[in-house]
Amino acid sequence: MADTHTTLPDDITGMTFEQALLELETVVQKLEGGRVGLEESIEMYTRGAQLRQHCAAKLADAQARIEKVVVSGDGIAAQPADIG
Repeated sequence: MADTHTTLPDDITGMTFEQALLELETVVQKLEGGRVGLEESIEMYTRGAQLRQHCAAKLADAQARIEKVVVSGDGIAAQPADIG
């Protein structure tokens, strides 16, 4: 599992979730294709781990911001979603 305290490259931190996921899919396809050398594979694996970490952080942030509407006896109130 990747270290959650690792500083990510600026080009990754500037990506949207969708951009990072698309690049991660490309990295995985290239690695699975087996047509890259050892050193390039290691670099691609590292990049993939960083992209995965960024995607996980984006998802955690989105989860924290999602609210669900709760109807109670006092009316309607919003509270953080319990997604897990």
